Amino acid sequence: MKNSKYYPWLVVALLWIVALLNYMDRQMLATMRPSMEADIPELVSGENFGRLMAIFLWIYALMSPISGIIADKLNRKWLIIGSLFVWSAVTYAMGYATTYNQIYWLRAIMGVSEALYIPAGLSLIADYHQQKTRSLAIGIHMTGLYVGSALGGFGATIAARFSWHTTFHHFGIVGIVYSVVLVFFLYEKKVSTKTFDPEFNKTHEKDSLFKGLALLFTNISFWVILFYFAIISLPGWATKNWLPTLFSDNLGISMDQAGPIATITISFSSLIGVIFGGILSDKWVQKNIKGRVYTSAIGLSLTIPALMLIGFGHSLFHVVGAVLCFGIGYGMFDANNMPIICQFVSSKHRATAYGVLNMTGVGCGALVTSLLGKSADSGTLGFGFALMAGVVLLALIVQISFLRPKVNDFADA
Repeated sequence: MKNSKYYPWLVVALLWIVALLNYMDRQMLATMRPSMEADIPELVSGENFGRLMAIFLWIYALMSPISGIIADKLNRKWLIIGSLFVWSAVTYAMGYATTYNQIYWLRAIMGVSEALYIPAGLSLIADYHQQKTRSLAIGIHMTGLYVGSALGGFGATIAARFSWHTTFHHFGIVGIVYSVVLVFFLYEKKVSTKTFDPEFNKTHEKDSLFKGLALLFTNISFWVILFYFAIISLPGWATKNWLPTLFSDNLGISMDQAGPIATITISFSSLIGVIFGGILSDKWVQKNIKGRVYTSAIGLSLTIPALMLIGFGHSLFHVVGAVLCFGIGYGMFDANNMPIICQFVSSKHRATAYGVLNMTGVGCGALVTSLLGKSADSGTLGFGFALMAGVVLLALIVQISFLRPKVNDFADA
């Protein structure tokens, strides 16, 4: 099966479900807050809730570079399976939580386990898919994240019908079972760097680690990618964690209605964006080496007016329309992050590179999540969303001006 010409697409399909579970398990807490408030009164405070969401992001951010380094050195199959099993077990355990502190520390553990997945999963797909299908394969995988976010939005609906305890239990069991399925169907594909001399190999592995980090941090293009990735992470995480609340406040509807509307709208539009952005990028880069950069830039440009309207719109038509525009643009951007990294970083260090990006981007996401928690308490959440349009414009200018790839698939000299 591993040698079949269709197996690279089977890898995408297998990891698509992992990506779905990754975002579904982390996202449903954002919409289940009203159901949990009766049992955990501390969640009534927007600042406390923001702190709860932020601890996941801070831990996730700090773990991301370590996760990337681990993925570049170890077997990514077992890393992915272990990560899925642990965060699913944590999700199951959250159904037994009775205090704010218990939820807080379980979210911290989830941050560690979920951070191990994305660098490993994306680098594995990038190794299985070469130049002509890389963006589309990454894009299809990203749709799993969006569908997971959408399903996570139904957490409030399920919790309202049954209980929030049962919801966590059922979602956790699904992930645990699927981790066993992957044992039999997922295979590694890594370029070997081992030698026959154990002592030489030990030294080589150590040097390779520091060489990889040095190559990243002395690469101006990587700093450019790091900058605009961090900037777009601000509204990216803001929509994940606070869009249901914004919908509820601006449209005057309950959270069990606002949650599904917000998450489905952003997820559906992002799904369209990653597929369109993946196809466009794969075709454009065959004719122009900057095709992936241009596709990503088009996506960024769409998010700017969308953020303004998300922040200041007060009708269903305006807000949903703005979210659709944002999702399409964000999807086009999202589908091309790893493919653009592949134009500047060799396959030996791509998981590390994406891990560093994740650390910076998620760190920015944690910061904006906490700040928007205070904005929600003061009634200025919409203004916070609109303000992010200006910094995204700055990121777009930097990306277009300074990111100049010379090859489609970078290799070390």
